[in-house]
Amino acid sequence: MHYNYKYRLNPSDTLTETLLHQVDTCRQLYNHVLYLLNEADDIPARYEVQGTLPDLKTWWGDLTGVHSKVLQMVVKRVYDNLSTLKAQKENGRAVGMLKWKPPREYRSLTYNQSGFKLKNTSGRPVLWLSKIGEVPIHLHRDIPKNATIKQVTVKQEPTGEWFATFGIDVDEDTPEKPETPEKVVGIDVGILKYAHDTDGTAVESPDFSDERERLERAQRNLSRKEHGSANWEKQRQVVAERHADLKRKRRDFLHKLSNYYATEYDLVAVEALDAKGLVELTGNSRNRAGAAWGTFLGMLKYKCEREGTHFAAVDPKDTTKECASCGVKTDKPLWVREHSCPSCGFEADRDANAAWNILSRGLEEVGVGYSESMPVETALPVDTPVSAKRVVEAGSPTLKERTASAVSE
Repeated sequence: MHYNYKYRLNPSDTLTETLLHQVDTCRQLYNHVLYLLNEADDIPARYEVQGTLPDLKTWWGDLTGVHSKVLQMVVKRVYDNLSTLKAQKENGRAVGMLKWKPPREYRSLTYNQSGFKLKNTSGRPVLWLSKIGEVPIHLHRDIPKNATIKQVTVKQEPTGEWFATFGIDVDEDTPEKPETPEKVVGIDVGILKYAHDTDGTAVESPDFSDERERLERAQRNLSRKEHGSANWEKQRQVVAERHADLKRKRRDFLHKLSNYYATEYDLVAVEALDAKGLVELTGNSRNRAGAAWGTFLGMLKYKCEREGTHFAAVDPKDTTKECASCGVKTDKPLWVREHSCPSCGFEADRDANAAWNILSRGLEEVGVGYSESMPVETALPVDTPVSAKRVVEAGSPTLKERTASAVSE
């Protein structure tokens, strides 16, 4: 299986200058390749462009100071961006042309297959990079012994911190998914309650109001500075650190929650949400963006694959309107938080009803055997009001205990 491991780098001032110079050289090469493709009548194959790099070095001296694999990955980056643009166009989106990269938008360089090595110098771990040297690295977790490092991407974050992301292949078989899952769960995500599942657990959304307030205050201070001045640059650093702090806390919550569901259940069913489309809707878009549902579903999917858990992303249409007991649709505005079926009398929390519908669709989509033909019929009597049995705060010790085995990535 393929994994990405991210580590903090601690380069010296001299190494930082070398890294910045090489990143900027790669940025200029990216713009040069993009210019050549824009001027060409027919776009040549990527390997043809890569084949011109040795001749390019004869008059562009800075390229000789960058490892050849890094230069090849710059060309690949241009073609990957073109492919993404083409795919968006085929999906009906109005797209323009690729733009040249200014310095602030190009921050990384990638070594593929060769040109890097993890070493231990004088009792401290270092990452040796060809044409750069040995960069101190903080190995906060070990790389598996049966893993092969295929690629290393070195990137400077807006905060000024440097990180190395290792693309590794682990020589292990993916656990087989059970033919008859015993523990199954459907999850309805939202804003007031981040997740409400069919086991009766409601996880409250994390409260990042303090972090947002600090970020907004820092952004207001930045707007008062003269753009490009020393004080402006200093305040820009503060804003970047506030953004990074908020991002780390949100991803920590999402990693722990997704890891809990992937490890505790044999089948996990969720809604196939169009997260980007939901954010673009008018009204409450800030909370929808902050919920990061797309990130959560992405984490949950690959962790289910890693743990051998069935993952089902089902059509979200009418999961709230349909009765989980009899299937009759009932329109209800957003402020109505309880489901009451006029046909069969089934009553439940609005989110609990949606979670049961999601689970039923997930079982049908995966097509695996299950001991209960209709989970809601055997677990919830028609005349039983249903709400959350457990409400877990996002930062509470209860959630931390249940997600103690989460993998930080």
